[in-house]
Amino acid sequence: MRKAPTNARALARLGARERAAFFGRLDADELESLKTLWPFWARPEQLIPPGDWVYWLPLAGRGWGKTRTGAETVRHWARDFPLVNLIGATADDVRDVMVEGESGVLAICPRDERPRYVAHRRRLEWPNGSKSLLFSAEEPERLRGKQHMKLWADELAAWRYPDAWDQAIFGLRLGTTPQAIVTTTPRPTKLMRELLADSLTYKTQHSTFENIGNLAENFLTRVVRKYEGTRLGRQELHAHMLLDAPGALWTREMIEAALAGKDERPKLGRIVVAVDPPATSGENADECGMIVAGLASDRRVFVLADLSRQGETPLGWALRSVTALKEYGADCIVAEVNNGGEMIETLIRQVDANAPFRAVRASRGKFTRAEPVAALYEQGRVRHCGVFA
Repeated sequence: MRKAPTNARALARLGARERAAFFGRLDADELESLKTLWPFWARPEQLIPPGDWVYWLPLAGRGWGKTRTGAETVRHWARDFPLVNLIGATADDVRDVMVEGESGVLAICPRDERPRYVAHRRRLEWPNGSKSLLFSAEEPERLRGKQHMKLWADELAAWRYPDAWDQAIFGLRLGTTPQAIVTTTPRPTKLMRELLADSLTYKTQHSTFENIGNLAENFLTRVVRKYEGTRLGRQELHAHMLLDAPGALWTREMIEAALAGKDERPKLGRIVVAVDPPATSGENADECGMIVAGLASDRRVFVLADLSRQGETPLGWALRSVTALKEYGADCIVAEVNNGGEMIETLIRQVDANAPFRAVRASRGKFTRAEPVAALYEQGRVRHCGVFA
């Protein structure tokens, strides 16, 4: 008699009759328990690795199962450690992906093991008394002084403020084996390169295709087949760390050198919201470029925010540009009107009839227009107030 399968891969290798016999031997409670038995369903590389590592960094492509791996690691740690904390790129990401998402903590836990989500206190309270504090990387100061036994850091490469990671690491000091799992798609930021080079990091690289059997057919059609074989596909599907693009006006070194210190920003004499609207909307439309930047008295430019977004309706980006005008105390909205003409100003006036507006029309190619801006970076005259992934 063949031995019962110990994991999903062994189960998949059985014939239909043997699989039916396997499930037939389980009672109702065992069947229910099997649904959330992560060691049975996980691929080996999704399970907590052995060894004396401090940071577990499974670099993985889109759809590989990073979120599920992070949530299941938190679930496992919370059984034995009273403080297992979570940090996401934004507060929305923590709530919508790490906690309440389809592969988040609440979804993957069986009913008797599921923590209580106390949103107003930003925490998860586990049935056994453990707790998980929830943090946003957009608030580095809130991490100051906080301590962690175990930590899940999600999409580290997209964190706007590197100081958030520094504060998280300072707090990773409780217990005998403080550890962190870092789930992220790789981007060649300085922080990511330092983490990869750290001898305390256990790093592996995984492709989207390792989980191809669990991905929706339309995802394969829309994303995988479209980007496979492209430079972006190497990063987003195969988790390769891409360095500078051939012939690029901006190098990664220039962008990292532009990062402003926390207390560096001076009083700005002029602030603008710059908008490059797309001609259409929807998931296949061009991105709506939207940057907030200011000019200091010494003629240095400070980029305050990157609010670019894809798929918005015209009224959507018009509303966001006016909101940014007020939020950042900007003097003017500057919009390129090659694609839309007077309609662009009309849309903005529908949102706020008194919004200061200036139209510009591009008469030269993008590369030619970008060269003098790249030159400002080379001269050290542009500073970024945050990391804009």
